[in-house]
Amino acid sequence: MTIPSEMKALLLVGDGYTKVPSGTVLEAMQPYLRLGTIAVPEPGPTQVLIKVSLASINPSDVMFVKGMYGQPRVQGRPAGFEGVGTVVAAGGEAGPLMGRRIAFATGLSNWGSWAEYAVAEAAACIPLLDTVQDEDGAAMIVNPLTALAMFDIVRQEGEQAFVMTAGASQLCKLIIGLAREEGFRPIVTVRRDEQIGLLEGIGAAHVLNEKAPGFEAALREVMKAEQPRILLDAVTGPLASTIFDAMPKRARWIVYGRLDPEATIIREPGQLIFQHKRIEGFWLAEWMRAHRDRLGPAVMEAQKRFSDGRWSTDVTAVVPLDEAMALVPAELARPNGKVFIKP
Repeated sequence: MTIPSEMKALLLVGDGYTKVPSGTVLEAMQPYLRLGTIAVPEPGPTQVLIKVSLASINPSDVMFVKGMYGQPRVQGRPAGFEGVGTVVAAGGEAGPLMGRRIAFATGLSNWGSWAEYAVAEAAACIPLLDTVQDEDGAAMIVNPLTALAMFDIVRQEGEQAFVMTAGASQLCKLIIGLAREEGFRPIVTVRRDEQIGLLEGIGAAHVLNEKAPGFEAALREVMKAEQPRILLDAVTGPLASTIFDAMPKRARWIVYGRLDPEATIIREPGQLIFQHKRIEGFWLAEWMRAHRDRLGPAVMEAQKRFSDGRWSTDVTAVVPLDEAMALVPAELARPNGKVFIKP
C-alpha cells in the first residue's frame, strides 16, 4: 500500500508535565489536544509503522494528556497509549512484523495511537490471533496484562478474598472473571447502585456502594468476615484510606491509579509499624520489563480468553477521529464501558 506523507491526529498541546493538576476527569479536549495534520513518522531500526484501525482510551491516557502521568508529553505529537492496526513499514530489526495485524503500545516511542498512523517499538507489539476482534485487540495490553499481573499478586498472597476500588471498570471486570474461575472472592466498591447486580452476576463476592449511607459500617463488617490482605486501588483519596484502615494485619495497599485528586491520608500510621501493613505501587511498564519471561505466556493467555469468550470488552462508544474533539468527554462520562477512537 502507498503510505501518505501526512496524516490526521489528535496532537498534544502541552509539553512535559503540568504545574497545576486539573483532576482526573477529561472535562474537555480543547485545553490539552487539537485535531491537526502532521507528517507520517518513519519507524526506527527497532520500530514499526502501524496503520491504526482502532485506538483505546484509558484513564492513563487522560492523566497523560493533562500532564499528570509518569511520562512527559511531547508537544505536537499524537496522544494515545494503545491500539490495534496493521504494520505497513518496519525497521530492519522489526521486519517479521511486516503486514501483521497487531495490538501495540506506544509508550516507548511517544508517537501515539490517536492518529491515522502510529509508531511503536517491535517489543511492544503483539501479533493477534484471527479470533481476536479489533475492540479486544485495541484494549489488549493495558488492562488484560495488568489484570493477569495483579491477580498473580493476589494468588501468591494466598488469601481468597481481596479488595478492588473502581469495581465497574473494564480492568476490574477482567480480574473478577479470573477470580471466579479459581474460587477467589473479590470485594469491590462502586459509586452507583445499578452496578451492584452487574458485578455480582459476573462473580464479585461483595459489591459496596461507597456513596451509600452506612458504607463504612458495611465495609468493616465485610473486612471482619473475609479478612482480605490485598487492596488493588485505582482511586486513592479518602475511599482507599478508609478501606486500608479497616483491613486486617499484613494488608497490602497496591496503588495503580489516582482517579480521586483529593489528598490521600494514612488514618493510623501505627498500623504500618504494629500491624505490618504496606503501601506500594504497580506500573505495568515496570512489570513488563521485570518479568519478560512471563510476558509471552500472559499475552497468549489474554488472547485465548478474548477468543473463547471468557473475557470481552464492554464498548461504550466508537468515536470517529474527526469527531473526537467534540464527542469524547461526554462518552467517557458514561459508565461501564470503554471508549475507542477510529481513524
